[in-house]
Amino acid sequence: MPLLIVAVGVAILIFLIIKLKLNTFVSLIITSFIIALVLQIPIDKIPTSIETGIGGQLGHLAVIFGFGSMLGKLVSDSGGGFRIATTLINRFGRKKIQIAVVISSFVVGLALFFEVGLVVLLPIIFVIAREVDLPLMYLGIPMAATLNVTHAFLPPHPAPTAVTDIMHAELGHVLLLGIIVAIPTVIVCGPLFNWVLFKLYPQVYRKDVDIKVLGKFREFKIDETPKFGISVLTSMMPVILIALATICSSTLPKNNLINEIIQFIGAPDAAMLISLIFAIYTMGIARHLKMTDISDSLVESVKQVSMMLLIIGGGGAFKQVLVDGGIANYISTLFAHTSMSPLLAAWLVAALLRISLGSATVASLTAAGLVAPLIAQTGVNPALMVLAVGAGSVFADHVNDAGFWMIKEYFGLSLKETFLSWTTLTSVLSLTGLASVLTLSIFI
Repeated sequence: MPLLIVAVGVAILIFLIIKLKLNTFVSLIITSFIIALVLQIPIDKIPTSIETGIGGQLGHLAVIFGFGSMLGKLVSDSGGGFRIATTLINRFGRKKIQIAVVISSFVVGLALFFEVGLVVLLPIIFVIAREVDLPLMYLGIPMAATLNVTHAFLPPHPAPTAVTDIMHAELGHVLLLGIIVAIPTVIVCGPLFNWVLFKLYPQVYRKDVDIKVLGKFREFKIDETPKFGISVLTSMMPVILIALATICSSTLPKNNLINEIIQFIGAPDAAMLISLIFAIYTMGIARHLKMTDISDSLVESVKQVSMMLLIIGGGGAFKQVLVDGGIANYISTLFAHTSMSPLLAAWLVAALLRISLGSATVASLTAAGLVAPLIAQTGVNPALMVLAVGAGSVFADHVNDAGFWMIKEYFGLSLKETFLSWTTLTSVLSLTGLASVLTLSIFI
């Protein structure tokens, strides 16, 4: 019955958006109230649940989104994105440009959350697609797939790192096996899925898509743009700071003053603020732009993402209602006793939680707690269990997750197109990851 309620909630949301053409944020809030009532959450607790969901979602993303969009706007308006795009095109060529995108996304994805990596990379991907005359989706698919793979499988991302601890696995072992699992998963869900989707559903591969959150495309002369090195350094500054903090957290003593300073500047919010200040100088002041012009770019960037932030907050409200309504506890009871393969059970529990709750992190941590006892009972490799949970946690991304709405808005897709492309991609990604983990289990 609880899973049926989740399905009904998704159906109501789709009806409001597609049939009634109601604003997505408003639709999410209406659906959240309806499902809260059906799940018998006390009426006086429903507003609190929805506020908690919105606040929890935006509390994590609002500052990063705001500063990230400002940084991207400065790099774009200065021509830095154009310089990076032109250099990559000349270096790899049009035919191999997907390789450049995958490599860049993998490096970025090791340090940043999926949502943050998307904010950092997308303006550059957008310019590259324009310059090589390719649909944004052609490069967006391998980029988003690679970011999602690193988010699911590889420490130091919070979910795989926390699950590694719950499973009492070795972090280095998880990272090594995670990379082995990630490689075929990225190949299948990036270039290969791209080719299949283009054959079966070519209408999503549109050129000259009007994507409001990225602003208007500007033409530049190459000699008027910032140099390649400073453009890359400015764009990658958040990645560098966060990666530095991650490395130092495991190599330097925790009570060391230098390490504490590095951890502070490498925290996502601080890293984005420092990176934005750096961008204001390199992409603005150093190029003799007036502060009024720089400020205008910053204001414009926030206008472009304001509605998307509300939509993401609405998705958080929907997720919180499902959590407070006991959906997670219900799924837990379904797998209290199971005789199936522990790797398959771990994947299935995480996948059901992901479909029901939306959050990959919540799905991972909840599933890990449920299936961790299976390690002692069966003797299965704990690192493989971590990866099986990670694979399940990204299955079938849909309307109750922030990533779904980001993909929809950033790539200018309709709700139907997002389901058929992104939800399908994450399902293939999850199943490919599971297949890779099961294959590894034969040899380990």
